[in-house]
Amino acid sequence: MDIKDLNKSQLILLAVLLSFVTSIATGITTVTLMQQAPTSFTAPINRVIKQTVEKIQQVEGKTTVQTVIVKEEDLIVDAIAKNKSAVFVVSKETLDIDGKTIEVGAGRGFAISTDNIVVADAALVPDKGVYYLKNDSGKFKADFMFTDKDEFTFLKIGAPQNGTDKLVFSVPAFGDLDKMKIGQKILVLGNTISSSIFEGNKNVNISVIKSNAGGLVLNLDGDALGIALFGDNTNFASINVITNALKLSLNPATTMPAAPILAPDLITPSSSPTQ
Repeated sequence: MDIKDLNKSQLILLAVLLSFVTSIATGITTVTLMQQAPTSFTAPINRVIKQTVEKIQQVEGKTTVQTVIVKEEDLIVDAIAKNKSAVFVVSKETLDIDGKTIEVGAGRGFAISTDNIVVADAALVPDKGVYYLKNDSGKFKADFMFTDKDEFTFLKIGAPQNGTDKLVFSVPAFGDLDKMKIGQKILVLGNTISSSIFEGNKNVNISVIKSNAGGLVLNLDGDALGIALFGDNTNFASINVITNALKLSLNPATTMPAAPILAPDLITPSSSPTQ
């Protein structure tokens, strides 16, 4: 039969059949090519859409399912906004070549406890000194607490430098490094915002420049995975190592991680936090 002999209904059915066969062939070809493609090609495609969320709603007795597409860039924006007030600029007083006292940058730090405790990079905050912490709520003096053997330091937020600023900060939700999957993105909130891909190494292989030292390392959910370090021996310490070190210093009888280097004369547990 010649196609010219087909009536209108037959032509429509033929068009539908051809479209159906073409879509099946395209789907099979695409799946086959994706399965054969290297990870370096498929990983960026898979990261374009992080997840699909299904919302079930009750509307007049009927159940409806609403599919919401969540893009990776939206997750990054939310993760940064969620932790903005947790990150502090760290600075310290030192002497210049003329013997005058000057204030210089000492990387970043982030709140690790509601008791006004901040963790920073021991490479830039190595020992006792005059330190300051600054976020959007103001600039505050900071007391050196101790440096841990895993190359991070704890500081305690003190009085506002101008005497009037009111301290406002948040403590990040703690993430689980064991639940991270190869190919997922990691964020570092330091002087700049950088990212890398999780490669399965529990120590997290990230490139840390001096200005980002002490930066908060996050997953795309905005949960803290650890701290970025500028030291010679390591560039990362996990959130579990950090919290265990702090627990040991505050209550050594109940926690058993590696022992930190203490500076007990500067720890004042009885002092009330800055409001």
